[in-house]
Amino acid sequence: MNTSKYFFQTLVVVIVSVLSFLAFKTILPKKIFTESKLNSKSVVVDSLLLEAIAEEVGPAVEDSMANTVIDYKGVNGVRFPAETFEEYTGNQYLATFFEKLFQLETKKIGNVRIAYFGDSMTDGDLIVKDFRTYFQEKFGGQGVGFVNITSESATSRSSIIHEFSENWKTQSYLKVKQPLHPFGVNGHVFYANDTANVAWVKYKANKTRFATVLPRPTLFYGSSSNKEGKINYVIGTDTISKKISPNSLLNALVLSESNLKSIKVDFKQADSIPIYGFNFDDGKGVHVDNFSNRGNSGLPIGSFDVATMRAFQSKLNYDLIILQYGANVLNYGSLNYSWYEKRMAKVVAHLKECFPGVAILIISTADKATKYDLEMKTDSAVVPLNTAQKRYAIKSESSFVNMFTLMGGDGSMIQWVEQEPAKANKDYTHFNHRGAKEAANLIFIQLNKGYELYKKLRKKQKKSAVPIKKDSLFFNTDSVHEK
Repeated sequence: MNTSKYFFQTLVVVIVSVLSFLAFKTILPKKIFTESKLNSKSVVVDSLLLEAIAEEVGPAVEDSMANTVIDYKGVNGVRFPAETFEEYTGNQYLATFFEKLFQLETKKIGNVRIAYFGDSMTDGDLIVKDFRTYFQEKFGGQGVGFVNITSESATSRSSIIHEFSENWKTQSYLKVKQPLHPFGVNGHVFYANDTANVAWVKYKANKTRFATVLPRPTLFYGSSSNKEGKINYVIGTDTISKKISPNSLLNALVLSESNLKSIKVDFKQADSIPIYGFNFDDGKGVHVDNFSNRGNSGLPIGSFDVATMRAFQSKLNYDLIILQYGANVLNYGSLNYSWYEKRMAKVVAHLKECFPGVAILIISTADKATKYDLEMKTDSAVVPLNTAQKRYAIKSESSFVNMFTLMGGDGSMIQWVEQEPAKANKDYTHFNHRGAKEAANLIFIQLNKGYELYKKLRKKQKKSAVPIKKDSLFFNTDSVHEK
């Protein structure tokens, strides 16, 4: 066998291949791996986003708010300093939330509740778990809050052990436009419609800080003509059976006033009754509900039924709603996000109708890296999307956390992935547990800075409030609300 002959043939092939690559490199696309159609079978994307993309893709537009200065009107006499577009946080719009924290911190009574909506970035309670812990560490509170009946991320959630039977039927606002019953605040509605087999769900506390028990387990369910449904569960040595009475638009059934380590609930004859989930909190301190959905753009929140959400608000009493989206909106191939800005502004307006008086916080997209010319760089869509998110936050009078800037700005995702130990996954998009904890801390630090400034402004306002005598009556400027 003539090995030298084959060696020289191989060498020629290698040389020709290298020269061909160098010749064609100049005409190869800069972005090697295009993501313009969102067609990955492994990624779930909500139907409203797909419709929006099909209708409103366009070229990038020049930003008209870059030189804007946002000046604020005071709330209860407290007025935050004006901000430029670049530095915008919108802490003024969190004044009611900060006041609730202040009352909780100083009087040690009542509670504060936060609804945290997100996509795969908060899947499995990532970010939210640590965000919840930071608040409970400072203000008190125990429990993981509201938990679904079933969840695609149940096995990866570290803040609670969550198991369920496979015969639950689920409708999600990511895929269904006209559900059989209104979606719950979690964007889902569940049915135990398998009459041949018992549908069940089980929750178990673990060693997560401030979540080592399941405080006051409470079932939330909707209205139905079925009056025969019931649940069975065991506490200690006692087997308890309770009737489900779906008489109101939203119903709450307390299973125990005690703190439990675990609970397994069987649903019997409960077909056609809309089940929403369980809540676990001690009624004190701060509670944070994680409403994450993989593939969510935030647009489906606009499909919430107003009456149903107000019913949830009457029972859960939210003080802050957080929206953290963007990872699923980056990949459709255009740098014009004016369509997303307009649609999310409508979503926020709808949320304000659903939850009157509740403060809203927008968390921007994090950095994401994509390969250009064989080199990983910040995706070209990150900054335009970030800008659009800030624009609709300002226009809708919402607070804003610039996650892209906080984590380090341009090229930061590459650093988070490649440093030791790593803080993000090799997809250059999602944080790992270490990175999620840091992201939660960055968000908490910004909110806490806003809260500490609020306390200083509040104290300053109190000192300047002098009673004024008029027609034998005393008026205090603290009672004046600026609108």
